[in-house]
Amino acid sequence: MPNHPPTEDGSWRHQLRSSKFPVEADRYHVYVGLFCPFAQRVLVTRELKGLAQYLPLSIVKPYPKEGGGWRFPSTEDEYPGSTVDHLFHSKFLHEVYLKSDPGYKGKYSVPVLWDKKTNQIVNNESEDIMRMLNTAFNDLLPPNATAQRELNFYPEELRPQIDDINSWMMPDLNAGVYKAGFANDQQTYETNCRIVFDSLDRFEAHLSENPHNIFILGPMTEIDIKLYTTLVRFDTIYQQHFKLMIGSIRHNYPHLHRWLKHLYWKVPGVRETTDFKHIKENYSKSHADINPKAITPLGPDPDVEAWTEEDEVWRKERVGP
Repeated sequence: MPNHPPTEDGSWRHQLRSSKFPVEADRYHVYVGLFCPFAQRVLVTRELKGLAQYLPLSIVKPYPKEGGGWRFPSTEDEYPGSTVDHLFHSKFLHEVYLKSDPGYKGKYSVPVLWDKKTNQIVNNESEDIMRMLNTAFNDLLPPNATAQRELNFYPEELRPQIDDINSWMMPDLNAGVYKAGFANDQQTYETNCRIVFDSLDRFEAHLSENPHNIFILGPMTEIDIKLYTTLVRFDTIYQQHFKLMIGSIRHNYPHLHRWLKHLYWKVPGVRETTDFKHIKENYSKSHADINPKAITPLGPDPDVEAWTEEDEVWRKERVGP
């Protein structure tokens, strides 16, 4: 029998801190791809909360996807940044899914939170995993990890605002880039392309109207993480690959551009989860209908523009030296 409750898309939605999945050291494992913006949400949360020792990783290669789906390298050196499957030495990610449910027929996606004790998937929905990591491991953190323990990316007082932004950011921007990029006709493409840029306009206006915010809502929340993992890919691959050519973050959205640079350069743990080789080669070499010759484009140069003295003055005015 499947070990996950029925959901519309067949995903696993178990929760940590339930009777079946208590939080324990050396119990859980995470499967990710560095190319995936949804998996990167989990990676950023894991880094910022200081959970690397509690949640070791296995990392699939960014391509190829055909002929069995996402796969692991055969050695740690085969594709830098990817790893072997540290738990089962699987060749493909789908083998991991089928260990949890041999009859599973859904998508084989990342991220995956795996329970080593019961030998099954706990959850494969990125928002669920982010929110679990936000607080679930706090009691395991060492006594000197006060800053990590106090980080809360979904605080009670900001949940109405976070939920409101999530209600349009996910369909219009995080998923919107794919709706435009994979459109099968001109009208669908144009409609979704404009929705993407309307969403960017909303964030740009919000930052313009809240000039003292260093993050979207003041303190750093899950909105910053979810937005970052989309926008760090925007100029680098989405713009040309998904034909999102109305504008770029670096040239047309000055407030978002500085916000992006700040996260990349000044928030420890964010840049470390961002691998542009994995990102660019995944999109350019996995979508044969969009890029049949699988040529990975050069540029932009640099991937993220430098943090300047002017930027540092702006930062110090908001957070201090």
